[in-house]
Amino acid sequence: MSTPFTEAGGIPVADPTPVTTFSPVVLPVPGRAVDLRLKVSAPATGSDLPVILLSHGHGPSNFVSSLHGYGPVVDFWAARGFVVLQPTHLDSMALGLREADDPDAPLYWRSRAEDMRFVLDHLDDVEAAVPGLGGRLDRSRIAAVGHSMGGHTVGMLCGLRVTDPADGSEVDLADDRVKVGVLMAPPGRGEDLAATASELYPALRTTSFAAMATRALVVVGENDWHPVFSDRKDWRGDAYFLSPGPKSLLTLLGAEHGLGGVSAYDAAETTDENPERVAVLRALVWAYLRSALYPGDPAWNDATAALDAGMGAVESK
Repeated sequence: MSTPFTEAGGIPVADPTPVTTFSPVVLPVPGRAVDLRLKVSAPATGSDLPVILLSHGHGPSNFVSSLHGYGPVVDFWAARGFVVLQPTHLDSMALGLREADDPDAPLYWRSRAEDMRFVLDHLDDVEAAVPGLGGRLDRSRIAAVGHSMGGHTVGMLCGLRVTDPADGSEVDLADDRVKVGVLMAPPGRGEDLAATASELYPALRTTSFAAMATRALVVVGENDWHPVFSDRKDWRGDAYFLSPGPKSLLTLLGAEHGLGGVSAYDAAETTDENPERVAVLRALVWAYLRSALYPGDPAWNDATAALDAGMGAVESK
């Protein structure tokens, strides 16, 4: 007889409540190739709700990298008190714009961060578009969470800097409305980007974490390494090691780039499928955000104390 998977991997979390979802919320953006579309997942009841702005990865799938993905984490966080907003960035395979004649293609690294900022600029419109959501958001408690290229996007909101390869200007899109970030499996320092990736993604050559001062949790997989991106096996941890504190680092043992399957339920592209690992990750992220957004909340301390040493490890600075 098999053992059922758990929701939180032994990490203490709040009990789940019913969730409502609404999509798409359509925000016209001047100059953008297509309207910005997002999915909203929210607790069915409650007020003064904190917000997670979630940035999807680049990824090879048609719809995972869009508002349709990341159900394993979105459903969990929304059921435990967060309003989760999922924009579809221009690099989504669903939009067919990766080969467009645009200097930001295929990653749309700048547009991604601008999408996130645009959503924050138009929270009133988002509230008005979603039945029953009006007046329920706590705009003082906003987090940004991203996976893979989405981690880079969140890093930019937290102070990560990139030099525009087109004109050599330094791009600063930090946003102080974002009080805390979570970077899951993000790209590392530009100086250590491998030649192949450097040719494909020139904007990543100059990624610098020296000014990424916003409080953040960096999540990495122990086995998340590919020579196409860097010779360094700890490259994806740079957002923690090379940025100023306060920061925390969660290393998931045995995990690869999918971190057990955060991007979708039963996604074929997940090379390390492990629902229990995802359960631990999403519970720890929930706890981290609770303590970061509500000073004095013991959720993070309680969560790290309960973390099974065989599943992962946490360090902070």
